Amino acid sequence: MMPKRITIIQGNPDPSGQRFGHALAEAYAQGAKGATHEVKMIEVAKLDFPLLRTQEEWKYGTLPRSLQEAQDAIGWAEHLVFFFPLWLGTMPALLKAFLEQVARPGFAIGGGERGKIPMKLLRGKSARIVVTMGMPAFLYRWYFLAHGLKGLERNILGFAGIAPIKETLIGMVDASEKTNREKWLPKLRALGRAGK
Repeated sequence: MMPKRITIIQGNPDPSGQRFGHALAEAYAQGAKGATHEVKMIEVAKLDFPLLRTQEEWKYGTLPRSLQEAQDAIGWAEHLVFFFPLWLGTMPALLKAFLEQVARPGFAIGGGERGKIPMKLLRGKSARIVVTMGMPAFLYRWYFLAHGLKGLERNILGFAGIAPIKETLIGMVDASEKTNREKWLPKLRALGRAGK
């Protein structure tokens, strides 16, 4: 297996680093580094950036200096791994604001002149999305149709050309006993080793 360039995007808005999603991301990183993959980590909660408020800002504004290193890490990567908790059926607002800033025209998509389909500038990259949630994962997937996850996959990552996109949904994290949580850590280490 050829080593990959992997960027992990920790989308939990809690900057303490004490959440289960942080342990999962660390397990993935350990597995990846142990298999000689190159790994970069983006901690969205530790970045300071403004919200975008107009379409003009998104299209023609400049990327905040505080996000240049993060955008470079995304551009450098062959594989992206997102970690976040499910909030109101989708990603936390801070992660969405981050993606709005870094996935600008000229980086994630190009062209887009009136009447033309924008170019997908992040083709050749793959992704995995790891989502933790309080409800059972099957309930989110089958009853709620994973609408927030599908929006990220289709309307952001897929729109920029990222494929394939795999999912790992971890349910009942609030009610899980320690042993149940710990069973996920080796699974994430294995995914890291495989660069998947």
